[in-house]
Amino acid sequence: MLGSPINKGITEEQQIELDMAFERARVALAIIETYDQARVDRLCQAIGWAVANKATFTRLVDEGVAESGLGDPESRMNKRMKIRGVLRDALRQKSVGIIEEIPEKGIAKYGKPVGVIACIVPTTNPDLTPAGNAIYAIKARDAVIFSPHPRSKNTSFETVRLMREALEREGAPPDLLQCLTKVNIPMSQALMARADLVIATGGQPMVRAAYSSGTPAYGVGAGNSTMIIDETADIIEAARNTRQSKTSDFGSGCSADGNLIIEATVFDAMLCQLQVEGGYMASQAEKDALRRVMWDDEGHRLPDTVAVAPQQLARAAGFTIPDDRKFIVVHGDGIGRQHPFSREKLTTLLAVYSYVDFEEALDMMRRVYEVGGKGHSCGIYSFSAEHIHRLALAAPVSRIMVRQPQSKANAGAFNNGMPMTSSLGCGTWGGNVVSENVHLKHYMNTTWVSLPIKEDRPADAELFGDFYDPALEA
Repeated sequence: MLGSPINKGITEEQQIELDMAFERARVALAIIETYDQARVDRLCQAIGWAVANKATFTRLVDEGVAESGLGDPESRMNKRMKIRGVLRDALRQKSVGIIEEIPEKGIAKYGKPVGVIACIVPTTNPDLTPAGNAIYAIKARDAVIFSPHPRSKNTSFETVRLMREALEREGAPPDLLQCLTKVNIPMSQALMARADLVIATGGQPMVRAAYSSGTPAYGVGAGNSTMIIDETADIIEAARNTRQSKTSDFGSGCSADGNLIIEATVFDAMLCQLQVEGGYMASQAEKDALRRVMWDDEGHRLPDTVAVAPQQLARAAGFTIPDDRKFIVVHGDGIGRQHPFSREKLTTLLAVYSYVDFEEALDMMRRVYEVGGKGHSCGIYSFSAEHIHRLALAAPVSRIMVRQPQSKANAGAFNNGMPMTSSLGCGTWGGNVVSENVHLKHYMNTTWVSLPIKEDRPADAELFGDFYDPALEA
């Protein structure tokens, strides 16, 4: 509201921008709430194409990498396919009027907007995150105010500008999508406190701020993706997928493979195949040097080596590697907080460990997630249904990828059934409210309409089983 008290820590200029953004969003929201399903779907297609066409996305990717200094333009281009996947999932679902009916229960569900969403954009996805969130939000007839990361705010602003123009061309209010320009942490906190819903993708401090904002929020937990490679694995497939996951956008994503736990009889073959795929095996001295440039003495991750090419990572550590190497491999020297290579890496470096029996592999996996990444993702290269089942029973994560590159699969892919998203809920393990991919249903309120049905009341003997004593009911 205009003239509201200035929020703690933000300037009068920021307050005015925030007030105006919410005023415009509420006006736009009242308009889109009147749209039917066909109109909403067309708007989703319009904003999706405005960003995800190859020419435009190439420009956005180049701008984002240049602005932030993070990531790999070539592999980041693949993220435009994620926008297509989000659009596919959105178009195949209903969001207006009756969205689901269960006749045998007399239930009909109606989709309703959640209102104005505050979307926190990470610096590693300044284009994908606004586009994916915008498609789901428009589909649900919401308005979104984006808070971009200061390190890549111009790229996010341009992404939102393109989508606003697409809405305007279709006769819809462009203020359904807005991007703040005077961003900092207090501004983002003020935005989250006033919105109807928060979707926060980014570092853990911002996610924690989202949950403490007083507004319903979907956040993500930290990643530390770990893959088990057992004796039945196709080593060529496992190494190829590992390279794809580890090198995508220079390992910037929380889903990028960080640790491989490899069965002893296939360990050497797997290391050889990783080198065929472009891995560089670091010596002990090189590993020690990498540790010093990746973590400080207290174990905090240092920013200058996040999401960089392996050659740049090696140079920072004081050595050189061949130009054709795509990632660096180190032998894990233990698992625990005192062993930083068992933590999340967020760059083109991978740690490998060996195990003898599968129960040992499960124990190592559990210990990795005690270090970090609990709730996020893990995976397995195996053709043993028993091993896959045992991992699924034991792993404290929300998603397990079987024989798939983690960073390309767990947020949805065209060859699996995971909902497409850029926000991965990690359940209570990761301090999140959901343990699934955040997708369309999370952008909607739902009204349940209940009709009377034939009574469905089991007999007490059926309900209580052996505990039922009819004498006590006399």
